[in-house]
Amino acid sequence: MIHLPELIRDLGLILGAAAIVTILFKWLKQPIVLGYLIAGFLVGPHFHLIPSIAEKHNIDVWAEIGVIFLLFGLGLEFSFKKLLRVGIPASITALLEVAGMVFLGYMIGSLMGWSKMDSIFLGGVLCISSTTIIIRAFEELGVQGKQFAGLVFGILIVEDLLAILLMVLLTTISVSNQFSGSEMLFSIVKLIFFLILWFILGIFFIPTLLRWAKKLMTEEMLLITSLALCIMMVWLASMVGFSPALGAFIMGSILAETVYAEKIEHLLKPVKDLFGAVFFVSVGMLFNPEVVVDYTWTVVIIILATIFGKMITTSFGALLSGQPLKLSVQTGFSLAQIGEFSFIIATLGYSLKVTSEFLYPIAVAVSAITTFTTPYLMKMADPFYNWLNKILPPAWIKSLNRYSNRSQKQTITNEWQRYIRSWVIQTIILTVFVTAIVLLSSYYILPYTRTRLGDNTWITIVVAIGTAIIIAPFIWSLILPYKRDLLEEILKTQKFKGSIYLLHLLKIVIAIFLVGFLLDSFFSAKISLLVTVLMFITLLFFSKKIQLLYKKIKGQFLINYNAREDAEKSNLQSELAPWDTHIVAFQVNAHCPGIGKTLQELAWRETYGINVARILRGNKIINAPGRYERIFPTDLLSIIGTDEQLMTFNQAINIPDVKETVTTSKKNEIILGHITIAPNAALAEQTIRQSGIREKTHGIIVGIETNGQRIINPESTYTMKAGDILWIVGDKLRISTLKKATEETEEKNETNKT
Repeated sequence: MIHLPELIRDLGLILGAAAIVTILFKWLKQPIVLGYLIAGFLVGPHFHLIPSIAEKHNIDVWAEIGVIFLLFGLGLEFSFKKLLRVGIPASITALLEVAGMVFLGYMIGSLMGWSKMDSIFLGGVLCISSTTIIIRAFEELGVQGKQFAGLVFGILIVEDLLAILLMVLLTTISVSNQFSGSEMLFSIVKLIFFLILWFILGIFFIPTLLRWAKKLMTEEMLLITSLALCIMMVWLASMVGFSPALGAFIMGSILAETVYAEKIEHLLKPVKDLFGAVFFVSVGMLFNPEVVVDYTWTVVIIILATIFGKMITTSFGALLSGQPLKLSVQTGFSLAQIGEFSFIIATLGYSLKVTSEFLYPIAVAVSAITTFTTPYLMKMADPFYNWLNKILPPAWIKSLNRYSNRSQKQTITNEWQRYIRSWVIQTIILTVFVTAIVLLSSYYILPYTRTRLGDNTWITIVVAIGTAIIIAPFIWSLILPYKRDLLEEILKTQKFKGSIYLLHLLKIVIAIFLVGFLLDSFFSAKISLLVTVLMFITLLFFSKKIQLLYKKIKGQFLINYNAREDAEKSNLQSELAPWDTHIVAFQVNAHCPGIGKTLQELAWRETYGINVARILRGNKIINAPGRYERIFPTDLLSIIGTDEQLMTFNQAINIPDVKETVTTSKKNEIILGHITIAPNAALAEQTIRQSGIREKTHGIIVGIETNGQRIINPESTYTMKAGDILWIVGDKLRISTLKKATEETEEKNETNKT
């Protein structure tokens, strides 16, 4: 008889229990994550009515792989560009909420007499909200398009990054078992250093590699390559002292900037779902109901602290960032739960053996209950705001409104702020990159060459010269004035002239320090000083060649960094090309004629033949704005039209800085889609206005093909006929739903004929 390994039996038991329970939860319309947890409890050691897992150690290994793939998938959805787009309000709110909940969790643990490590990990468990649960609740309540939903998604993005940082810090604290300020600071600096270095190198090399192997890159090869890159980064992160989860997240975020991001995400989904299920089931196996019964009042206190603590800290953070009171309350009520990252953090403490056994079951119980309360809290947000609006003194309400208006006006960046931000980013990136090259050369390459070729002065000189040649383009970039065109505009005002010169001098000092740091790693202080002077003279002599080399390196990086957006843009433009129609965007300034008027009053469609497909107003996105929507200063309008129409419109509106662009976002994605009107379909013989397509798709009909003719931006009074092909720019999901319904109608008609 063939012996069946315990691992295979255990895996079958896990997946079987997960399948049955999750089908039940899907039928009950409950979060599947909770189904996995219950399945884990059923096959775990604390439930004896069915067979239990035999080899817990093997399942732990699979669960760790599950965490890696979960974080890899999260990185693919993350994208550092999203972090840059979420803005100051989401960042301030997330920082305040995470800091507040970590402190609250630590205080609760301390008051209950828990150890320091239990209290710290409790704070970590309570500070991260559940992206999965919030998205599902938003879909059920139909509030994805509301203004506060955009802020919530931004906060979740920042929370994900803070959770990664928190895991690194908790690991550091657990290993050292003490609160050393210098050690904590070193861990943070080390994390930032490697994050920047890995991201820059990843963006420079990985898209180039994928592009080079494009012809050979089948779906199978793409999946294997992406998983290999993930595992390699996991190994690299472990080598430098970080958690494997961090490496997986970083590689996912790097691949998120490539043109293959969606395809990799699609191919990875079955693998991620499989190992993710194993992870969450393993989480449920650790749930001990006896511990929860023993700590019933503790669980109740922590649940109340989670709900009210998150509501207060998040709402206050949103108010502090300049958001209106209603939006702040809605945001606070939406984030009052814990989820997936809480399990990962709790698992981290358990695996490091620095937390007590009771913490994990408590975290699972709190997560399960706050998951069920989330939809109800979201529904209570508006009534609570109305009650709050009544009891607060009118002077307070006016002050809050005044502060909100003033803060939102201040979020508009001027040339000086853009210059400072660009200066800081460029200086940090170049400093990190040069420092990494110097450390690699002095700690790895030089010892290796000395071991192989002998320890002598000439070997040291050759390695030092080679390193200097490599860092020369980046040192030269630090010396040169940054963004000269923007710099000239700022210097005209005379206001920031002294600050500009001071910043440039600071960059030169940093460049000199980096060169000195390089040479000090190889030679004595006197020789380093002499060679530093000679090196800068050499840089001046070969300045043109060095500058050209840096431009090539920077150009290649920007090509890779913008490849995904450029591909999305070219895809949309190629679909629009047969119509000679494309999308442009421009910022409405205070001098634009028609400020404050509705689109119907402006009559741009009738006058110029163009359509407004989207309005971006702060954090608010208005897809397919209605005719009563007004135009305000700082609005970013996405406009559709031909070259001639857009040129005429531009000359009439007199806005010189029109840029061709396509603004996309995963949560509010607009596409160009088409549907064919079937015979006897409900849309046939209706006008565009009567059909309600604008409302159904959150979109605009930008073209109609009828009887071999094309009509661009048709009037709303146009009567549609069977066989017409409608080209619609609107919400991707809604267009797909309408198209599917139209195709089903056509199939039904053909069946009836048969």
